[in-house]
Amino acid sequence: MDLPSGRAATVRAFGTISLVAGFMTSVLSMMSSYDGLKPQILAAFLILTGIGLRIEAAIVDRMQ
Repeated sequence: MDLPSGRAATVRAFGTISLVAGFMTSVLSMMSSYDGLKPQILAAFLILTGIGLRIEAAIVDRMQ
């Protein structure tokens, strides 16, 4: 495995972890009785970060 491929795999893994954490935060905050918006903002930030990282990994992987 060369360096760009390893970097793409690492970025893809972090993107997946961020997506899962964002969706879990969203689901858990919906199930709780907390009415604040802070967990939803955190979930949106994690999901957008995860999507961005997955797109970056796809671009880097395609350029090889």
